[in-house]
Amino acid sequence: MSKDIRVRYAPSPTGLLHIGNARTALFNYLYARHYGGTFIIRIEDTDRKRHVEDGERSQLENLRWLGMDWDESPETHENYRQSERLELYQKYIDQLLAEGKAYKSYVTEEELAAERERQEAAGETPRYINEYLGMSEEEKAAYIAEREAAGIIPTVRLAVNESGIYKWHDMVKGDIEFEGGNIGGDWVIQKKDGYPTYNFAVVIDDHDMQISHVIRGDDHIANTPKQLMVYEALGWEAPEFGHMTLIINSETGKKLSKRDTNTLQFIEDYRKKGYLPEAVFNFIALLGWNPGGEDEIFSREELIKLFDENRLSKSPAAFDQKKLDWMNNEYIKNADFERIFELAKPFLEKAGRLYEEPETLPQTKNSGLRQANNNSGSGILGFMSVNQLFNYELPDSDSILTDMTKTTKKARKLVELYKPQMKSVDEIVPLTDLFFSDFPELTDAEREVMAEETVPVVLEAFKAKLEAMTDEEFVTENIFPQIKAVQKETGIKGKNLFMPIRIAVSGEMHGPELPETIYLLGREKSIQHIDNMLKEISK
Repeated sequence: MSKDIRVRYAPSPTGLLHIGNARTALFNYLYARHYGGTFIIRIEDTDRKRHVEDGERSQLENLRWLGMDWDESPETHENYRQSERLELYQKYIDQLLAEGKAYKSYVTEEELAAERERQEAAGETPRYINEYLGMSEEEKAAYIAEREAAGIIPTVRLAVNESGIYKWHDMVKGDIEFEGGNIGGDWVIQKKDGYPTYNFAVVIDDHDMQISHVIRGDDHIANTPKQLMVYEALGWEAPEFGHMTLIINSETGKKLSKRDTNTLQFIEDYRKKGYLPEAVFNFIALLGWNPGGEDEIFSREELIKLFDENRLSKSPAAFDQKKLDWMNNEYIKNADFERIFELAKPFLEKAGRLYEEPETLPQTKNSGLRQANNNSGSGILGFMSVNQLFNYELPDSDSILTDMTKTTKKARKLVELYKPQMKSVDEIVPLTDLFFSDFPELTDAEREVMAEETVPVVLEAFKAKLEAMTDEEFVTENIFPQIKAVQKETGIKGKNLFMPIRIAVSGEMHGPELPETIYLLGREKSIQHIDNMLKEISK
C-alpha cells in the first residue's frame, strides 16, 4: 500500500445496529487491522428528522459487543459528530458560493412536487431544472428579492457539470462511470435548516479526516458520482471506493429489509437471545467475503490475518439464519461451561427455574407456605393470601436468603446437558420444559414407534429396574447399566430398546444423553411417565 490506510464507519444514529451496517463496520475494521491502518468511528447525525436519542450509544455498544475496537471516535476526539462540524461545512459552502460553483435555490417543496408530476406525466425522467434558466441578472435579482420578502428560506445547490464524466475503479465492482447529465440536475448541498446534505458533508469529513479508502454497501454506488463532483469542485483527491454486494435473504432471494419482521436483523436481538458475539462476528465476516478453503469457523485474529479485499464477492451475499444458528451452536459447544451458565441464568431465573426450593422451610406450621410456593411457582412467597401470612410463621430471613441466592445443581446440570444442543442460549427454557411442564403430545412418528409389539416388554422391564433402585443408587452412572440389563433379559437391543424408553420418559425421539435425562427427571417422575405410557399403549 502506497499511502496510510485510514478507513471509517460512519453510522447515522437513526436506530439500532443492523446486520448490513455491522458488516460495513466489520469489513472496514478487518481492512484496517490487516494492513496496520487506522479505523475511525464517525457519527453522521445530520438527519434530524429520524435522529434517535439513544442511537449513537446503541451503535457503539453493539460494535463493542461484537468484538471490534477503534482508534478514533467521538469518545476520544472532538468534532467527530457532523452536528459539531457545521462551521466547517459552512466554510466550504461559502467558498463554492463565492466561486459560482454553487447557488442559493428558492424553489419551494410545492413547486418541486408540481414539476415532478408534470415530468412524470410527460414521460420525462424527473430532474431539477435550474430556476434561473433564461433570466437576466436584473430578473434574477428581482426574483431573489421577491422570494426573500416572502420569507422563503433557500437551499444551496451544487452546479452540476452535465457534460462531465465521473468514473472510478471500484475495489469490488471494477470500473464504473456516470455521465453528469444523468445525475438528476443540480442537487442540494445545504438544507433549509442549515444542515448539509449527506453527499456534501461526507466528502468534507472524509477529506478532513484523511480517509484513504471508503468501503460500504453497493446501495451507495449512486451517491459516489455526486461525491466525486464535490471533490472536483473543491480541487481535492478522492479516496478509493469499494462497494460491497447487497445482502439477500437466503429463503426469499430478496434484499434483506428492515421491514422483514420474520428475520432477526439487529445485533441487539442476537444479544438478547444469547448468541455469542464471536459467532456473530464470524458469520458476518463471511457475508460477501470468501477466505478461501473449506473452513468456516475462524477466530477474530484469523479473520484479520486472512482478510483480502480482492476476495470480496461480486455476487449477492446470502443471509442464512440456519447457518448462523449452526455456527453459534458450534461456538456454544466449545465455549467454557461457566460462561454459558452465566448467560443462561437470566433466562432460567425469568422462567422460575434457577433457584432451589428452600429447604429451610419448617414442615409444621409453615407447610402451608411451602404449598403456596409450590402452587404459585413465582418465588418464595408465591401468591399467598393475607390469612396465610398471619397463620404461618416465616422462617429466619437469613435462611431464606441463603437458599434463594444458591443456584441449583439441577439448573447447572440442565445447562450442561443441553449445552451441545443450544443454537442460542435462550433455548435453555424450551429445551428444559420436560422437567417443569406437562408431558408433551406425541408426534405421529413417535406414536408409530410406541406401537411396536416389543415396546411393553421393554418398558415393564425398565420400570422394574428403576423401582428396585434405592435413592442412593439412583445416580447417572448407574442408569445406563440398568438399560443394558434390560437388553440382556429381553434380547431386545438397538433403537428397539433405547427409543421406547426415551419416548416414554421424555416424550421425544431425540435429545441429550438418556441417562442424564432420566436422572434429572427423577426416579419417581420417570416411573410415573413409564406407567402413563404403558396405560396409553394398552388402550
